[in-house]
Amino acid sequence: MKNYIAALATAAVMVFSHAAAAETVKVGVVPGVYADSIEALIPEAKAKGLDIEVVEFSDWTTPNIALQSGDIDVNYFQHQPFLSNAIAERGYDFKSAGIGVLANIGIYSLKYKKFDDVPDGGTVAIANDPVNQGRGLLLLQKAGLLTLKDGVGFKGTLDDITDNPKHLAFSEVEGPQLARVTGDVDLAQGYPHFIVASKAFDPSSGLIYSGVDDKQFAIVFAVKSDKVDDPAIRELVTLYQNSPAVKEAINKAFASDQKLYTLPWVH
Repeated sequence: MKNYIAALATAAVMVFSHAAAAETVKVGVVPGVYADSIEALIPEAKAKGLDIEVVEFSDWTTPNIALQSGDIDVNYFQHQPFLSNAIAERGYDFKSAGIGVLANIGIYSLKYKKFDDVPDGGTVAIANDPVNQGRGLLLLQKAGLLTLKDGVGFKGTLDDITDNPKHLAFSEVEGPQLARVTGDVDLAQGYPHFIVASKAFDPSSGLIYSGVDDKQFAIVFAVKSDKVDDPAIRELVTLYQNSPAVKEAINKAFASDQKLYTLPWVH
């Protein structure tokens, strides 16, 4: 009997110690695939002693402000070029602790089935932030609708357009809102996972898409520089990249269409 009681006491201590050792990581996300895939990881992470608290934002500015202020431990919504631009503009001391999903972008139209049908003076909605605007312009250039200055790459802006044969008129829109304005313009830059979340139209209806060659635009787990080697953050990234539940959530968020995304840690 004494041995049984002692064993129970030891087990209780072990359970208490495990609970005490559990860490909570606050992860900032935006709606869609980023929020859904982190949510999918919660049960698995909890079983490993890591409690994930999801903090959702509706824009692409506040998650970095929250990270800087310490309100969250990591954010998961931006790619490295966007992060680098934010660091340069605002002086953040952030680093990437690992990569996540690569969300391909597309050019969409709810009015036309091919680029040739877009009229002279057609309207185009494009991302308003520097990096994602450049990414959209490159895709429009690939479609043959415009020409950018040599060498500007994804840092190109509307001011870098050197040839615009259809005299397209551009409207700058915050990235997460592009899906909601697509029906109001002739063409729109689009993010398939936001389109899925909005249920506004078919995310697989893009006229052209980016692809795996855009690997630099994989979403990163951004942290303050002094936490880049934090064991809990490393565990979060490792669990994310190896979780079947995460892969399933990502696929679902992209309407089970693998041309809309890439898992860059696999490829």
